[in-house]
Amino acid sequence: MTGTSPLDPRQMHAWLGFLTASHLLEHEIERQLKRDGGLSHAEFEVLVRLDWAEGHRMRMSDLAREVMVSKSRLTYQVSGLEKAGLVRRRPCDADRRAVWAELTDEGAAALARVRPGHRAVVRELLIEELSDDELEVLGEALNRVADRLRERARQRKR
Repeated sequence: MTGTSPLDPRQMHAWLGFLTASHLLEHEIERQLKRDGGLSHAEFEVLVRLDWAEGHRMRMSDLAREVMVSKSRLTYQVSGLEKAGLVRRRPCDADRRAVWAELTDEGAAALARVRPGHRAVVRELLIEELSDDELEVLGEALNRVADRLRERARQRKR
């Protein structure tokens, strides 16, 4: 089979199942984050990445790579988070061209407010629907797909 041949029924079933489930899950996560903390899913991901980072800060360029958005899109997101007092930007002493994004105490508090609900939605709508074996297969398969997509993005940048 070539890359342009039609998907067979099994492949179409898998593709449409993935597409539908991912859109519906994204919608439910977005609703929960807005309800519990006034955050979008993209803003939540920025805060989580900063929370996980050493010193709760990252260079903006590294953060853009981690959340897989353009630098201009990240600048827009961080500007909104900065206005809300959840993130602050600081110049990088070691590299004048770089800027740090740092999680504030208010940002950490916002994460603490939304995380319980976020975990509940993910568990209820994804984790609890799958057996341990299915979770293992799903995790391996989706990480393999993500690795391929990251490699493709790296090749495009060369």
